[in-house]
Amino acid sequence: MENVVRPLLVVGGSLVVTLLVGWLVDLLLRRADGRHDETPLWGLLRLCRPPLQVVLCTALLRASFGQLRLDVVRDHRAGIGQFLTLVLIAASAWLVIRVAATVVHASYARYATSTRDPARVRRVRTQVTLIQRVVTVVVATVAIAAMLLTFPAMRTVGTSLLASAGVIGIVAGVAAQSTLGNVFAGFQIAFGDMVRIGDTVVVDGEWGTVEEVTLTFLAVRTWDERRITMPVSYFTSRPFENWSRGGAQMTGTVFLQLDHAAPVAAMRDRLRDILGECAAWDGRDWSLAVTDTTPTTIEVRAVVTAKDANDIWTVRCAVREQMITWLREHHPYALPRVATAPAPGGHRSGPADTESVLSGPHVPAPDRAPRTGRG
Repeated sequence: MENVVRPLLVVGGSLVVTLLVGWLVDLLLRRADGRHDETPLWGLLRLCRPPLQVVLCTALLRASFGQLRLDVVRDHRAGIGQFLTLVLIAASAWLVIRVAATVVHASYARYATSTRDPARVRRVRTQVTLIQRVVTVVVATVAIAAMLLTFPAMRTVGTSLLASAGVIGIVAGVAAQSTLGNVFAGFQIAFGDMVRIGDTVVVDGEWGTVEEVTLTFLAVRTWDERRITMPVSYFTSRPFENWSRGGAQMTGTVFLQLDHAAPVAAMRDRLRDILGECAAWDGRDWSLAVTDTTPTTIEVRAVVTAKDANDIWTVRCAVREQMITWLREHHPYALPRVATAPAPGGHRSGPADTESVLSGPHVPAPDRAPRTGRG
């Protein structure tokens, strides 16, 4: 009878204590979360309940499994103790990583809600992400080392390993020079405020948004949903464009090649109407001016603004499309023409045959508009 009751008391008691402690901790965290609405820490700490219960249950079983008066336990006492120790170390590392991640995310969430500057929020997000990754790597390394040292053979080898640690460190440093350079570059990017998660950058002619920053690589999501993975050392050794640094607001230009007869004043009025109907325009500034001229055309530049790179692209496309459509429908004479001349000895064409319009069939201009581009 004792061989049945004792295992039930040991195993069942450990499970009951684990569930009871987990329930009490969850209850206290839930009440603390209700009292402190200004911080999400207490609510996020509830996510640490599973690793906490695993640690508690494993510790109780590790301390009490010797009380099981069973032949199987006596014969494999060392193996069972070794297994429970390994589980306890792994669960403890899991708990530490989960607590650290919770604290980091809670701090970032509180800072993000109290700060109105998007650039600072992105900078802090990049920093806390790298801090979390460093903590995870360090805790995992320590946990693996502790698990290996539980084996007697590893403890025997440990002395000789420590004796040659200096030489191994030098060799490893030389062999992993590129990797270590990327690691230090990752810290430089995170705390040097060079590039942040969410920044709009141009690297190697590719325009995209920084999606992920790690200790060794940086991922950029392009406008067509591709991902470009680059070593972080690239951003510390080569120049690149960061359109979000100093603010995400941008100014864009639209260039139009038109005939000298183009109604510039009317185009300004039309540009104002187009921007008034464009939701992507932020209303900060706009202008339209003739910036260059050639014997056959003039260059008209429209300047528009938007709150970020995505919106400036939308505004530029809308202005270009609607302005060309308006000119084609109401002022076709403003579209550029190409002057032609008859071939020597060929058919001699009249004035009406010496010009063609690039945008389509020729439409005569009004009498008040001067005609250009004749041969």
